[in-house]
Amino acid sequence: GIVSLDDNKLKIKVQIPRDKSMNAVDGHKVVVRLGKRIDNSRFMGEVVEIIGHKNDPGIDILSIVKKYNIETDFPDDVKEQLKNIPSEVSEEECKNRRDLRNEMIFTIDGDDTKDIDDAISLEILPNGNYQLGVHITDVTYYIKEGSELDRLALKKGTSYYLADTVIPMYPKLFSNGIGSLNPNVERLALSCVMEINRQGTVVNYNIFESVIKSKIQMTYKKVNDILDNNIVAAGYENFVSTLKDMYKLSLILNKKRILHGALEFGMPQQKIKLDEKGFPLDFEILSQGTGENLIEEFMLVA
Repeated sequence: GIVSLDDNKLKIKVQIPRDKSMNAVDGHKVVVRLGKRIDNSRFMGEVVEIIGHKNDPGIDILSIVKKYNIETDFPDDVKEQLKNIPSEVSEEECKNRRDLRNEMIFTIDGDDTKDIDDAISLEILPNGNYQLGVHITDVTYYIKEGSELDRLALKKGTSYYLADTVIPMYPKLFSNGIGSLNPNVERLALSCVMEINRQGTVVNYNIFESVIKSKIQMTYKKVNDILDNNIVAAGYENFVSTLKDMYKLSLILNKKRILHGALEFGMPQQKIKLDEKGFPLDFEILSQGTGENLIEEFMLVA
């Protein structure tokens, strides 16, 4: 059998003896190990894994995963460490943290977001300045430096987003659970609370360990409806005034950045629409709306 490589920049063919083919047939996507060189354009080789048939749904994504050596499963020692991570915050863990559980803190994310990394809060101070809070999930409290989970995350570097597939950096039990700022549950966070004047200058700030309780998981779509069209979804009524103040602050911060020479890269994100079998149907351009810009400004100033 002959294997043609996906990477057509490598002008080689790989010759597979029948006894080293794992019984692969015409059209199978396979992982091969190169052996002896025959000539400038041919190698001997052996099949070490059959990914599937090239026309099967999802095989293109799996091929990319294999090409870049992305680990899709978590080793047993990582799963073992996960057993020792709690599923909820205990009162003991809150003792030496600033208690923000009664503050109006909430999150804004995409409709299908499962792992929520950041939350925000805002107050107007008596002197007229804004007090902006950016609260980031405290991953390092649970995942200590040098632990199995830490080493794995260092090796992966990031989560991977491939069409409709997500290969998370951390197991979903953690990244969608205790490591996610889900609404109406207590979570440990690192908080950056900033006093910002009406010109967008941070005049004071404090960074500290906190415990928070997000009041609602907002979506960009519903936040944009409020800020752009004054349409208020059910459950959002008590947050309208705060969202409008946040919007005013985000405009001030953006204006200051632009005046200081910030660059805007106008590259729209694309989302691939797939059918139920995983075949691509269309590309959707994701626009950067008012809510998305608001969160971007707050993360940048933090």
